[in-house]
Amino acid sequence: MESDAAAHDAPLQPAHGRWRLLASALLAQRRGLALATLIGLGWTVGKLAVPQLTRLAIDRGVEHDGALLGWVLLIAGAGVIAGTFTAFRRYFAFREARWTETTFRERLFDHVMSLHIGYHDRAQTGQLMSRASSDLNLLQMFVVMVPITIANLVMVVAAVVILVLTDPLLALVALAPLPLVNVTATRFSRTVHPAIMEVQVQQAELATVVEETVAGVRVVKGFGAEETQNRKVEREADDIRDASLRAARIRAHYLPIVDLLPQVGLIAVLGIGGHRALSGELTIGQLVAFTTYIALLIQPLRMMGMTIAWGQRAGVALERINEVLSTVPEVHDPPAPAELPPRRPGQPVGSIELDDVHFGYQPDAPVLRGLDLHIDAGRSVALVGETGSGKSTIARLLVRFYEPQRGTIRLDGIDIRDLRLHDLRRAIGIVFEDTLLFHDTVAANIAFACPDAGREEIERAARLAGAHDFIERLPEGYGTLLGERGYSLSGGQRQRIAIARAILADPRVLVLDDATSAVDPSKEHEIREAMRTVMTGRTTIVIAHRPATIALADTVVLLDGGRVAATGTHEELVRTNARYRQVLAAMSAQEAARAAAGEGAPISAGGS
Repeated sequence: MESDAAAHDAPLQPAHGRWRLLASALLAQRRGLALATLIGLGWTVGKLAVPQLTRLAIDRGVEHDGALLGWVLLIAGAGVIAGTFTAFRRYFAFREARWTETTFRERLFDHVMSLHIGYHDRAQTGQLMSRASSDLNLLQMFVVMVPITIANLVMVVAAVVILVLTDPLLALVALAPLPLVNVTATRFSRTVHPAIMEVQVQQAELATVVEETVAGVRVVKGFGAEETQNRKVEREADDIRDASLRAARIRAHYLPIVDLLPQVGLIAVLGIGGHRALSGELTIGQLVAFTTYIALLIQPLRMMGMTIAWGQRAGVALERINEVLSTVPEVHDPPAPAELPPRRPGQPVGSIELDDVHFGYQPDAPVLRGLDLHIDAGRSVALVGETGSGKSTIARLLVRFYEPQRGTIRLDGIDIRDLRLHDLRRAIGIVFEDTLLFHDTVAANIAFACPDAGREEIERAARLAGAHDFIERLPEGYGTLLGERGYSLSGGQRQRIAIARAILADPRVLVLDDATSAVDPSKEHEIREAMRTVMTGRTTIVIAHRPATIALADTVVLLDGGRVAATGTHEELVRTNARYRQVLAAMSAQEAARAAAGEGAPISAGGS
């Protein structure tokens, strides 16, 4: 069953809530849908006219005045009208349906991007992808049916009225099965809903396995676990097949009944109506028209049965989409945002204050316990501590990926909760340990945060990051298209492009979160030189495990037990603080173990 974060963050919405979600979207498209419906009504008029014209052609053109050609031309004209309106009806119905799908997809993506990191920590990517693809596709297919169903419904009502006015008794015989159609359709709707929900859930589970396998293909291949993942995919595919077959059995049980019942009415009409025509109570034209109207009812009723089925599937899709859209972001912009003080030439910016900050990813497992840390503008600080001491947590709190349970964080004297998230995150640039590059050119990756940057600005950032020389040696230089996540480059190359990306964004504060961890120690000096250049005159937080990288900072802060245990230069702490020496020794042992396992080596050839 479903295990995504939506189930944790938002309660299941009642049925009327999810349909209200669709109604609000359709209301915004009321003009287009109204036009599609009017065109559908034109189709209805054309279809309804044919049996009447046929009756007149038989009763008058054949039996009396012989003006058959005129009636044939009128019937052909009605057919052309119906065919023309059919084409326009389908076009406008699909146009509005695609617009609904696009609107929901954009809204869903915007909302997912606005959700807090805690949501994404728990959410399965495959589940979110399934909502943005297959669920929205089901919704689109249902919206297509809206104007078509209205036209079909009008046809059914009009045909019933015509039948009753023509011969009430015969109409009663013909329409007697319709209540049974309604009962059957209602039971079908109630029975098929959970089955369709299970299909959607299993499809999302399969999408999750496929997404994780493709994204982690290097790990899968590195451990020779292809067969393990194949078995997972087979298991999920089997679950989809089983769930789909259960839904198919339900459809196979009910839909033939919906199709058959109108045919029973047609058989009765042919039997009873035939005798009445022979006795002169009905003309031949009336009997033909009557049976034609009964035949016209079959397809709309079948389509309405399909609409019920699609409605159930759309209801499930809306339920799953609404689970995401109804999730309220825990981190959001303040109602009256403050502004950071402007930058002035020669005056450093980016002072940071953390006062009595308490935080834990789980309430019963605190990471920071009353942390106090002040960093002057333009200064660089290295955060050192054992694994789990809170170094990276501080970086995440600075950009409000998470909110502290207690305490205050200020940037240039402004509480970061009083700033727009966009302003805050443009003011603090982070180079993460796990560098992510996009499937795009080198230039586009560097200019990711500033897509309008010119070539000179991009090259300047690359030079400061020590990346320009190796970029020039790439097959197409800055225009070289990088592969998935940038794995066509070495670890050091990826890190330098990430640093260049942060430089071009020109943040007030630069956070280098273990920026040399993926780099071969023999090449680390090249990254350090790039970091030294970037850090000059800029408020910088360096999170590192290697002593040579730590020594780049003006000040070193030792974290222990969720608090600041000591501060000073690297040399001072090595000389005076036993705990600092102990932490360095532990980190060196970890680094040696990683090197022995090959974790620090570049991923691909080409130098770093």
